Amino acid sequence: MPTPMSCATIQRTVLFILLLLLCGSARPAAYDVVITSGRVYDGSGNPPRIADIAIRGDRIAAIGRLEPDAPLVIDANGLAVAPGFINMLSWAGESLLHDGNSQSDIRQGVTLEVLGEGTSMGPLTPAMRQDLLASQTHLCYAVDWTTLGQFLDHIERKGIATNVASFVGAATVRVHTLGYEDRRPTPAELDRMCALVEQAMLEGAVGVSSALIYAPGCYADTDELIALARAAAKYNGLYISHIRSEGDKLLEALDECLAIARAADTRAEIYHLKAAGQANWHKLPDLIGTIEQARANGLRISANMYTYTAAASGLDAAFPNWVQAGGHQAWISRLRDPAIRRRVAREIETGGPDWESLYLLSGGPENVILTDLHNPALRPLIGLTLAQAAQRRDQSATETIIDLVIEDGGHVGVVYFLMSEENVRRQIALPWVSFCSDARSMASEGVFLKSSTHPRAYGSFARLLGRYVREQQVIPLEQAIRRLTAVPAENLKLERRGRLEEGYFADIVVFDADTITDHATYEQPHQYAAGVLHVLVNGVPVLKDARHTSAKPGRALRGPAYAP
Repeated sequence: MPTPMSCATIQRTVLFILLLLLCGSARPAAYDVVITSGRVYDGSGNPPRIADIAIRGDRIAAIGRLEPDAPLVIDANGLAVAPGFINMLSWAGESLLHDGNSQSDIRQGVTLEVLGEGTSMGPLTPAMRQDLLASQTHLCYAVDWTTLGQFLDHIERKGIATNVASFVGAATVRVHTLGYEDRRPTPAELDRMCALVEQAMLEGAVGVSSALIYAPGCYADTDELIALARAAAKYNGLYISHIRSEGDKLLEALDECLAIARAADTRAEIYHLKAAGQANWHKLPDLIGTIEQARANGLRISANMYTYTAAASGLDAAFPNWVQAGGHQAWISRLRDPAIRRRVAREIETGGPDWESLYLLSGGPENVILTDLHNPALRPLIGLTLAQAAQRRDQSATETIIDLVIEDGGHVGVVYFLMSEENVRRQIALPWVSFCSDARSMASEGVFLKSSTHPRAYGSFARLLGRYVREQQVIPLEQAIRRLTAVPAENLKLERRGRLEEGYFADIVVFDADTITDHATYEQPHQYAAGVLHVLVNGVPVLKDARHTSAKPGRALRGPAYAP
């Protein structure tokens, strides 16, 4: 017969059972982050729905009416929730190597920077690596890579807030093979250039890019570009181009781009679509009509744009191509020759049949603003128009252009006013156009304040959503979000990016559609946009309650042919 349990034994047993129950209830949370009650724009272009989004790890785990079972719960009531925005033309490579926080773009909801307009960070020869080091000014970094794939590995290891992807530059493989010479490649050289493109595709490039108004990219003829585009197309890569003219020969340049796409049997995209120069503004409807007819005939062509009437480039875009052959030092050396200087001055003032001058398209020196000068003696000119700088130096505008290039050592950053507001709105309405900044991702502090910039570096995406969607109602918000997200993700062939769907990567932006706005101006460009409250990159909060968390969960995203 069992003996009765003592009171002490009963108490110990009850305590043991209670501990078991308590331990069993301390299960891990179902999710890492839950975003509750937001107006969810999934990237499809459909109207939003009120829903919760749950994130586990780097993926979206569930969408619907969910229990907020997570250590981090973000209340999105009254706010828009969208896929992270894709910047289809970014110059953030160097700025991210210096400062991985990507402040100016993260604060607009950008979660992917697409690099490589015409040039790319690889492949590099030893001489190209030295050129990259020698050209550094305010933004300094080690060049610890040779191939494009190694660069992507390097920047991811360094730590970045946003994701990055990259094209391989047609000019880069040209310099790798020919140097800065203005000549056609031999058949053997062209084969080597194509092999470099194919190698970059296997390393993760999303396609091949060209920039055909700048030396040395402008030295490439159509056949060379067809060969490079065909090499990328073998791996489902996109051909993307700053076409050979955006002004006087705009329609002819478009024809060349379409011919390259057809001959290479590839998808194509036009960088920063525009009709530049007042005399060319009327050409935009013909440009659009030609593209839409090509699309109707089965050609897979698209474009991107920034949301301003001014472009940003360098004073090199005011010089004829021939004087720039051989690189910066050869260019500056030629300008010191009095006879060549006189010839260059004439061509700056009159243009030429085989090159396009952004200076002439701007209409004059009063429509050009100096933004980036590295020589300390020249820095007081930053922010002035070219006309004001010429007056201060007691020179003509042409003499000022030449001397600034000589005194500053090559590239001088400038803003050119080129486009019409009506055409900007017309382009925004096109369903096959995505968006870009065509700028670095910067910060309103530290070394970034040593130069000025175009306000698009701080405001291009917020300006779209505030000025053109909310205020002017050019397109509805759901369509703007589709073209900031799903459209470029599809054009780049990126898997599980650009939409809010279960199993997709959790690149997410939460913003106030009623207040999102850009603050950057041409006079004071270093001003952050407002209205974006939360940004998650690969499931990690990078912006929380409109404050940067210093997290750097960004990754190098690879193209469709990547073979690790």
